[in-house]
Amino acid sequence: MASRHLARSIVLQSLFEWDFFCQTYKDLGAVDRELAEILQRNLDYFGGEFDEKDFAKKIAQGVANNIEKLDKIIQSSAPERPVGQLSLVDRNVLRIGLYELLFQDKEEVPPKVAINEAIELGKNFGGPSTGKFVNGVLGTVYKELEPPTSNNQTNV
Repeated sequence: MASRHLARSIVLQSLFEWDFFCQTYKDLGAVDRELAEILQRNLDYFGGEFDEKDFAKKIAQGVANNIEKLDKIIQSSAPERPVGQLSLVDRNVLRIGLYELLFQDKEEVPPKVAINEAIELGKNFGGPSTGKFVNGVLGTVYKELEPPTSNNQTNV
């Protein structure tokens, strides 16, 4: 498994645990402090000596710092599926994908890579329709980000 894909997988597992804890105990202040601990434990257990630990930390912290913005985007892009009713996997795959799509350096993570990686996470960890759902939401957001192209080109 490629190092960055492994990093994203570990982040997803950490966000899953963190989100589950948030939803179960509703104590966001305590859980915010624990995300770094959860991530570090999972990096040590699943990552071993791989070289993308800082990348994983950047994504996890970025998702946590922007979670309200990310959830609003999810809600507006998939209004028929309220964020609170999404599975933990679907919700956190979308958060990771959106964070990378909107907030990461485009040179480091091109938009299509962010989308493809999120789809793969969805396929690997989610249900049978997660990949398609993630593709639909992230595709919608990506289309809104792209500058419009003109079909009315003049011939010179």
